[in-house]
Amino acid sequence: MTKFLLRWIASAASIYITAALFENIYITGFAAAMIAAVILGIANMIVKPIIIVFTLPINILTLGLFTLVINGIVLKMTAGFVGGFMIDGLTTAILASIVLSIVHMLLSGILGVKKD
Repeated sequence: MTKFLLRWIASAASIYITAALFENIYITGFAAAMIAAVILGIANMIVKPIIIVFTLPINILTLGLFTLVINGIVLKMTAGFVGGFMIDGLTTAILASIVLSIVHMLLSGILGVKKD
């Protein structure tokens, strides 16, 4: 249970930090980041694999780089569902998804919560 809470806090903090780094990403507070972390986790489990299957030919042609676009789409979609979290533009969402991954990796390493 503690590991789950630490992962959730790391994800929320990553979203909050990423929003602070980009001027086109708006978040009202840490509570909105906590909700966004839950929605993003659910979207990554359910929606992202479906999008990857449908865009498999494009993903193969781009040698997997289209996955960055998919990550941006999922992040932008999450912002659409969470009140108090907004991203202006798909390009910002794609860049933010890259930064979000790096920040999350660093925070997870610091907190000692790695995937099993």
